[in-house]
Amino acid sequence: MKVAIIGAGNVGAMTASRIVDDDLADVVLMDIVPGLAKGKALDISDARPVTGSSAGIIGTESSRDLKGSDIVVITAGLARKPGMSRDDLLQKNAAILKDISSQIKKYCGSAIVIVVTNPLDAMTYIVMKETGIDPKKVIGMAGVLDSARFLNIASEKAKNVEQDKIFMMGSHGDSMVAINRSKKLSDDIFSESSERARKRGAEIVEHLKTGSAYFSPSASVFAMVRAVLKDEQKTLCASAYLEGQYGENDIYIGVPVKLGASGVKEIIEIKLSGSEKAAFRNSAQSIRESIKKLT
Repeated sequence: MKVAIIGAGNVGAMTASRIVDDDLADVVLMDIVPGLAKGKALDISDARPVTGSSAGIIGTESSRDLKGSDIVVITAGLARKPGMSRDDLLQKNAAILKDISSQIKKYCGSAIVIVVTNPLDAMTYIVMKETGIDPKKVIGMAGVLDSARFLNIASEKAKNVEQDKIFMMGSHGDSMVAINRSKKLSDDIFSESSERARKRGAEIVEHLKTGSAYFSPSASVFAMVRAVLKDEQKTLCASAYLEGQYGENDIYIGVPVKLGASGVKEIIEIKLSGSEKAAFRNSAQSIRESIKKLT
């Protein structure tokens, strides 16, 4: 099996390392910056005798090396910088992903695509439209990370938290929707933990000063890649294309899905409370507003 990772920054390189270390698949790490992907690929390769992996990895600047990929992970794109508006980031990353989409369509149009670039839900929509790939095979990584942050923070104050009963739905942003179906999590801890989870990315950036999170995002991407390659039929939250589910159409948004070899095998519809429905609609509207600016 072959996984292509477009973008050799921290998230992309760490994802490549996790895949190779686990001996899960051969990896092509691609970046337009001369030497960046090649250097990191050599470094990752040198760890193979330590980890006992036989997975291959190459670094490249050529999109031709995408050919034959079973999965393509897109981490390429700009991070928001001081003075840059959200609209600026939206337009610039949309242009980058449109170009990447044309290369995917040319060299590996049947691959499953996992999008990590922000603003994630809108970028995933753009990739689906530009590549023409079946929407079930184009997926955004967000809910896995957001839910992990939520669970981790809640577990610091609550014991025996039921891991499959608290998670994040909605957009990958300020309007993400916290869901609690656990009887072991108090309302106070739920409320505090969900709010902290929404701000966790910014909290990490504040401490780092430069750069952003990459350990947990790469672990989240790895979990999705493994679920596909091993056909785990794993239930997790991801940005998926809705066609009537949850009352929404023609939109990518975070929902529980069953993920396997064919991509999204099933979108799982859970019963939402009135307040949860309203929050989900609000989250969907924020994504639609971003998409409208790109079409």
